[in-house]
Amino acid sequence: MKDLLLITPPFTQLNTPYPATAYLKGFLNTKNIPSFQMDLGIEVILELFSSKGLQQVFSINDVQLDTSNSQRIFSLKEEYIKTIDVVITFLQGKNPSLARQICSGNFLPEASRFDQLDDMEWAFGTMGIQDKAKHFATLYLEDLSDYIVECVDENFGFSRYAERLGRSANSFDELYQYLHQQPTYIDQITLQILERRIEEVEPKLVCFSVPFPGNLYSAFRCAQFIKEHFPTVKIAMGGGFPNTELRDVKDKRVFEFFDFITLDDGELPIQLLIENEQLTTAKEYKRTFLLENDEVVYKNNSTQPDYKHSQVGTPDYSDLPLANYISVIEMANPMHSLWSDGRWNKLTMAHGCYWGKCTFCDISLDYIKLYEPIAAKLLVDRMEELIAQTGENGFHFVDEAAPPALMREVALEIIRRKLVVSWWTNIRFEKSFTADLCLLLKTSGCIAVSGGLEVASDRLLELIKKGVTVEQVAQVTRNFTESGIMVHAYLMYGYPTQTIQETIDSLEMVRQLFELGVLQSGFWHQFAMTAHSPVGMFPEEFGVIPELNEITFANNDVNFKDKTGINHDKFSYGLKKSLFNYMHGIGFDFELSEWFDFKIPRTTVHPNYIDDCFVTHNDFSLKSTAKVVWIGGKPIESIFSKSKKGTTWEMMQLTFHEKTQSIDITLEKDKGEWLIKSLELISVSNDKLLTIAQLKESFETEWDDFELFWFSKPIDKLRQFGLVVL
Repeated sequence: MKDLLLITPPFTQLNTPYPATAYLKGFLNTKNIPSFQMDLGIEVILELFSSKGLQQVFSINDVQLDTSNSQRIFSLKEEYIKTIDVVITFLQGKNPSLARQICSGNFLPEASRFDQLDDMEWAFGTMGIQDKAKHFATLYLEDLSDYIVECVDENFGFSRYAERLGRSANSFDELYQYLHQQPTYIDQITLQILERRIEEVEPKLVCFSVPFPGNLYSAFRCAQFIKEHFPTVKIAMGGGFPNTELRDVKDKRVFEFFDFITLDDGELPIQLLIENEQLTTAKEYKRTFLLENDEVVYKNNSTQPDYKHSQVGTPDYSDLPLANYISVIEMANPMHSLWSDGRWNKLTMAHGCYWGKCTFCDISLDYIKLYEPIAAKLLVDRMEELIAQTGENGFHFVDEAAPPALMREVALEIIRRKLVVSWWTNIRFEKSFTADLCLLLKTSGCIAVSGGLEVASDRLLELIKKGVTVEQVAQVTRNFTESGIMVHAYLMYGYPTQTIQETIDSLEMVRQLFELGVLQSGFWHQFAMTAHSPVGMFPEEFGVIPELNEITFANNDVNFKDKTGINHDKFSYGLKKSLFNYMHGIGFDFELSEWFDFKIPRTTVHPNYIDDCFVTHNDFSLKSTAKVVWIGGKPIESIFSKSKKGTTWEMMQLTFHEKTQSIDITLEKDKGEWLIKSLELISVSNDKLLTIAQLKESFETEWDDFELFWFSKPIDKLRQFGLVVL
């Protein structure tokens, strides 16, 4: 028996748990509050996509097979039922030998999703047999998903369910009516699993974490079931969706399903809800909606401050079936494959965003506005705890934008502890990401970063208050790429006041970045105005006219009219088609007009604009406070003599061996000895690092002109090999 049951409703990700409940359980552990967590989504998926589940899907009597595709799948139902269990096991990483059979052909039944294979055959040249088999198995699952959507439940989706009902639902009416219809087949599976778990755990409070619109309907359906069958159990909802969408909820019908809706950080609100169960006196709440005297009220009467990011404990993934998540390869976008393939422990470097100025972002809300980093050592402690707990050493830092200074300290701490990890995160393409910092991050295990280039136009980047220029983005993406870290760019079109010319010029910038190889992945999305962003709060300043509705339920996405009158929708297909080709190294020589079926203006961007951004001039200045770090190993020394015009002196050759290469540098013996001692002092294993000024002072106790030595060819070689300045 546990007092508290934490649930992520269907559906989020197939390959790894959404971290909210693990974060909350980790916090509750620090308060000795027993809890149980479940990812209801993965449990439903595994029950649905099983031989037993498919037998039931195909035995539903009133199915209308309206398309040739559904007719084909139904006629092959025995093949699907026979193969589904081994395919799921393979995607769970438990049966890798099946890959050859999947790739050999005539093993998996194939329907319409496989029609795209002819177009994608080129992609498999760079895919290993395991990835190729995963992709085939993914297409196989998507065929089954198409059948379920057409014949069983139109709202089904692997990473969302009935998402339409949660999107921009200013009124609760449609969702309320849907909840009073008969449960769907997917609902039935969901509620059966939920019932078993509630009977097993016997909770007093059930908390649904609802991160996205695609989780909302299931959360309500589950809450409805609990109210009917377990009426003494209290029910709360929190998470990303209510934090952004339900800040203005007024419809009291919502509280037929939920007793409480909490906003923003959930640790203290949930703790108070639990403590309130034992109270007979006046109760305290933190950012909580509830029904009182038949009216929706918002209570925030607790004076207790929220817990600091450093106080919330290490996420706890226990109770979740970590070995049963399935890795899929849905598409050939390399960054999207990180989302859907592999198991990632989720952590946060800092609460909120250290920049917090972008005009399209919800910077008025606490999850962005309240910036609070934690100490690097504490963060790496948590990484080690999670490795021990989950057996996985992959980490996704889910920050809005990870702070470069903290990334540096985390990287140093990972290297000092000799941890072998792989990690990736979101960043801003800011100038702090020098070539040296990128090399350090790579050495610590950073494999990829994603950042917002948004609209590749300096005018619009300034309007967005992104704090970067296109030239700066180009230089930073080159630094990451040359260090071996993959770069993904979030791209935007349709920002207020954006002209057609700026859209085309932005595409040309993106084309050049991919052609030069400094971007490896990207995704275009159309600008959406949210109620809590500067554009949503001050639309007149951005030339947009919002369509305002009465808000009784959800309020985030706001429909609007752009005063330019441009229909940005029509650019969607061409932008995405061009990007798909650029990501795979083709189409760079096409005229931009080739991607669109309507007339567009010629680009005004110079064809070498991005290339010219890389032209650098030697900078022989030194920042005295910069830290110097040696991340290489100890050299092998050899002494030899050199003679000239009857004068003989000793030289030292230092040979540095690293994983993939070796280098030799030659110095006068005394300077070589000084360098060896200095490398020991600035080794990454030391907690206290030296500055340029301290190195200079040490050098100039024996010789003149440290700058001449620092910018010499031997030191320049070391700078390429692991001598970094931060």
